[in-house]
Amino acid sequence: MRRAPTPLSTSTALAALLVAGLTPLALDAPASAAAARYQDDFNGDGYRDLVTAAPAATVGGQTSAGAVVVTYGSKSGISAARRTVVTQNTSGIPGSAERGDHFGAALASGDLDNDGYADLVVSAPGEDLGTDTDGGTAIIVWGSRSGLSGGRTSADPAPTAHDRFGQSLTVGDFNGDGRADLAVGSTGKDVWVSKGGFTRTSGAVSKYKITAPIRTGTGATSLATGDLNGDGTGDLVVNGTYLDDRTAYYAAVVFQGSASGLSYRTVLAEDSETAAVGDIDGDGYDDVLTGQYVGGYDGNLGGSVSTHLGGAAGVSPEPDRTIDQDTPGVPGADETNDNFGWSLSLGDVNGDGYADAAVSADYEKIGSADLTGMVTLLRGSSSGLITSGAQSFSQDTDGVPGANETNDHFGTAVHLADLDGDGRADLSVGADGENGADGAVWHLRGTTAGLTAKNATTFGPSSVGVSTSGSPGLGSVLLP
Repeated sequence: MRRAPTPLSTSTALAALLVAGLTPLALDAPASAAAARYQDDFNGDGYRDLVTAAPAATVGGQTSAGAVVVTYGSKSGISAARRTVVTQNTSGIPGSAERGDHFGAALASGDLDNDGYADLVVSAPGEDLGTDTDGGTAIIVWGSRSGLSGGRTSADPAPTAHDRFGQSLTVGDFNGDGRADLAVGSTGKDVWVSKGGFTRTSGAVSKYKITAPIRTGTGATSLATGDLNGDGTGDLVVNGTYLDDRTAYYAAVVFQGSASGLSYRTVLAEDSETAAVGDIDGDGYDDVLTGQYVGGYDGNLGGSVSTHLGGAAGVSPEPDRTIDQDTPGVPGADETNDNFGWSLSLGDVNGDGYADAAVSADYEKIGSADLTGMVTLLRGSSSGLITSGAQSFSQDTDGVPGANETNDHFGTAVHLADLDGDGRADLSVGADGENGADGAVWHLRGTTAGLTAKNATTFGPSSVGVSTSGSPGLGSVLLP
């Protein structure tokens, strides 16, 4: 078995931007009277943007320093030509690109300073802080009318308590005050929440800690947020190795938001490694989709996904439904080590008001191509997630650029978001093993009939200004 789950899921570079033909961005922009409409619209043009990371990219000769690429949405979707590349060598970004920083290992976004432009949060969990090896850091990159530029560090308030601060990130309004809060995980049990009201000069108003019943060492491997009980405050889902009285297993822990902040609510029953949040059944309450990609839960071999539907009381610990590749209607078959559920994303692909689920099986074998990968789209409905009308995509699907090859890992990361403003979510897929671990990202459009591979596009690191030295693995992380 390869890697553990990516914990989900800068000023010399000014010259590098010029060499790449990119326009340096202003360090600030006039404030807007209202918060950004979308949490991932970094230039305030009304279109959501796509963020792709290559945490293993070489920057300034430093291996695995990491780079992040933002491709800006538009009426015609995204294009490799409309992008900004951010590293720790980029002018205005704190720190410098160093070996093993893994800048981009986790991503989150939201309008933290309430100026009408979404801001991007990027972690570098391998960052050394003085004598603290792999202490980790999280960096806020500010949005503006010209896009992303400038930033500040969201400092670790307890550096001796854990390592890899920033290995997981999410942004949500956890106390219902209308301002975006930032939650940051590490290898410890503690998740630190920076309260909304950020400024570019002083950062967060204050910080507080919540403690999850998870094992120190692995800590919070991923974070997700949404309003599970409809009370107007964000709730938090923490994935990690859960500890009970008898054993330890992967699980998702739910914390409930309130005016006073987050408090422990429940642990979801299945052995889940990943989670995504969205309104699958269209009832106004967000739901939780979990992934059990190593198999074993409910007898499956190659992984499964489970739904927990939200309601006035939040979500139940027991899943409403569990689906694997042997469930009728799901393409493929339940085979050992497919990793079905490795990466998850929720979004309304066909505009019917129900969030659909993109589920990757990045180790799927297709024909003679081992570990080549596949992505399945499952439909949302009034009764929850259904398998009727399910679609599957690989590099052998008509219209999808490329071909299935061993170790591509198509589906290392998946992301559903409406990048062309037509009211339907589009699918972005990362494959960290493409072209000998150069990595690549694909983009498929959403339509009223579902996803289409017609006019599908792809880009690799060289087309977006990321070095192909070593194994950058572009697409190993996409903005959740």
